Amino acid sequence: MNNIVNHTAISEVSTLLVLRHRSNSVGIVQAVSPFGNVIDVEPKPGVDTIMQINLSESSFTDFYTHFYHQLKNPSEYSFFKVSEYEAHETAIGLQKYIQASSDSERSDLEDYAVSIEAVNAIKNQNYTNEESSVEGNGFKNESTVIDNHSQFRFQIEDVPWESLAEINVDREKLDRIGALEFLLKGHKTPMLIQIPLSEEYSVSMVDARLQLRLDDRGEVVIRIHRLFEKWDFNKKFMGHRFTKEDELNLLNYGNMGRVVGLVDPWTDEVIPGLISMDRLTNELIPLRMDLVRIPQVICGVTLSPEQRKILREGKRLFVENMLSKKGRLFSATLQFSTDKQAVEFLFDRMLKDFRKSSQEEWVCEVPTMFRGRYLRKWQIDKLKAGETAYISGLVSELGKKYQGYMHFDKETGRILFSFKNPNAKKKLTT
Repeated sequence: MNNIVNHTAISEVSTLLVLRHRSNSVGIVQAVSPFGNVIDVEPKPGVDTIMQINLSESSFTDFYTHFYHQLKNPSEYSFFKVSEYEAHETAIGLQKYIQASSDSERSDLEDYAVSIEAVNAIKNQNYTNEESSVEGNGFKNESTVIDNHSQFRFQIEDVPWESLAEINVDREKLDRIGALEFLLKGHKTPMLIQIPLSEEYSVSMVDARLQLRLDDRGEVVIRIHRLFEKWDFNKKFMGHRFTKEDELNLLNYGNMGRVVGLVDPWTDEVIPGLISMDRLTNELIPLRMDLVRIPQVICGVTLSPEQRKILREGKRLFVENMLSKKGRLFSATLQFSTDKQAVEFLFDRMLKDFRKSSQEEWVCEVPTMFRGRYLRKWQIDKLKAGETAYISGLVSELGKKYQGYMHFDKETGRILFSFKNPNAKKKLTT
């Protein structure tokens, strides 16, 4: 048995084997589809598109927990951690063993599989040790909170700083705008950040939200969520055709408000799910129903089964006499957001009001670059003061130089450009 599979083997690069219980077939894991199905390949020579895990044993617990909770029906599989270089040979040997063994002999394989219970036990032990260490010191400073593994999905040393540097983002900037903690927790940055992005033969400045994610090899990468001007609701989205009511709900509240059938692009399986919109980027976010989690208690109010059912189906629910962190009673409309994967408070705000308030709260700086050209301090100072700033030396896509006037729009967090001085008319009329 030990020659067949050994998931505790130490290797710089590991991968996962999957055993499908229904078919008793063994494969090498590639990824998890957006709808929670395992994508794997048969152990054949020449196959190199497999999941690579370049993680230490301690970090593997974080990786496997994230991987496991993406699965729609995890009980249908067993997973085995093996060396990448032995994956094909081990998978073939495991398949031969299963075909020649009895049901009771096959059940012994669970002793060699990666157990989510064991992984969680290790994480809980790490959490306890870290908490004891902090309590023993008698204080918590900022660095303790940032580096505490139990509070954040990612660690500071996991952040791909070189990739961030390529889009003119560093730790100092993330700290300054209050985005670093959101990234380490696995969330998107709470504001749009202007970054340079290469498109064919040119580089343009785009507005985007950033997020840390694990790729198919288990490495931490930067995911860029670009700003879309407008979503075309005449087009299908994952097999769903939008009604006029769907469109209005998404534009007004950010959530479509009903369960619909969504087509898994990997398997063509139709799976019930919800759809929300990222209010800052206009990106549509799908989520299958088995990942929708509704808490029993929200701000001191215990929800009835009927209320939880309403929220789980994506509908809006008005709840009274909730208790705020400051000890004040308040009432608000609640709705589940697939973008946040949590219940959110709407407070009857429309999308325009949300954008305005969120930008005023989070965007706290004028971009240092405009159309590929770094701004001078006097230009930034003018834009911060709400004044118009002149800029020259800009180059069009055709290679022609041009100049004009800039103004910073605080509502959108973007620099607006005009060839004519907008203050010229004001001077003529005064």
